Amino acid sequence: MDAMIITDFGDTGVFERRDVAKPDPGPTELLVRVHASSVNPVDCKIRAAGSWAGISPPTVIGYDVSGVVEDVGEAVTDFEVGDEVFYTPEIFGEQGSYAEYHAADESIVAHKPDPLSHTEAAALPLAAATAWEGIVTRGEVTAGETVLIHGAGGVGAHAVQIADESGATVVATTSPETVDQTEELGATRAVDYESESFADVIDSEFDDGVDLVFDTVGGETLVESTAVTKPHGRLVTILEPEGEWGTAYQHNYTVEMLFLERDRRPIDALRRLVEAGRLEPVIDSVLPLEEVARAHETVEGSGLTGKVVLDVAGS
Repeated sequence: MDAMIITDFGDTGVFERRDVAKPDPGPTELLVRVHASSVNPVDCKIRAAGSWAGISPPTVIGYDVSGVVEDVGEAVTDFEVGDEVFYTPEIFGEQGSYAEYHAADESIVAHKPDPLSHTEAAALPLAAATAWEGIVTRGEVTAGETVLIHGAGGVGAHAVQIADESGATVVATTSPETVDQTEELGATRAVDYESESFADVIDSEFDDGVDLVFDTVGGETLVESTAVTKPHGRLVTILEPEGEWGTAYQHNYTVEMLFLERDRRPIDALRRLVEAGRLEPVIDSVLPLEEVARAHETVEGSGLTGKVVLDVAGS
């Protein structure tokens, strides 16, 4: 099968087009003809130095799939040949999705939302499922709360929609290029992090601080957010938090560190949201698979306005 592999760890020059073996599905696995994938920051980290994830070049990476089931293992119960599906593949030591075919256990796969094309659906699994877990599962958002979301990129743009649809008031920090877009997605207030202080905005425009913080930026952002978080508030981050927490513990915060576990549950939740008209993919651009190096450069650059999707099947 046709694939874009990494020949080693390094910059985007490590990508090479090769013919590699087509995977065989195990007893509980599906063989999926990949129509589209997409590029996430974790893809770039693994390309650069992915030994921490058990990755050994030469190999295929990539962690979003939208496609069609071509074959099923003998113990598969929930899917059949011809089903349109989407999911985020396992990361640790597994082959990724920058290829014509991918094999995945049916437990992490969901039926593709009917309203979406494959390129649209491929923008959702990893980013939007992470947002769902951060806002709903770990963050336990409820209607009437105020949520502060740091970063309105791939994960954050979907978190804004999910928090808004949950009935929360949303404040989101974002780049100047995406201030208007972030408010169109559901943020009551988008904060331009280049020219505004999120703490000053919350102090001056929101009476009581925030109930939930969801951080997709990293560094000391999470600890700095405690200045505007109510006592007993919840703080969730998808990156290792840094900084001195000092007396923050006196406010009885709950701090959650989130690394997305592969599971059908959040992917299926995304499908229901899309089909109810309550969630839409946020896409910056669509590129052919052979331009994956350019896609990585785009993700690692600045001014991104959504996910970079890879058209694998040439649709």
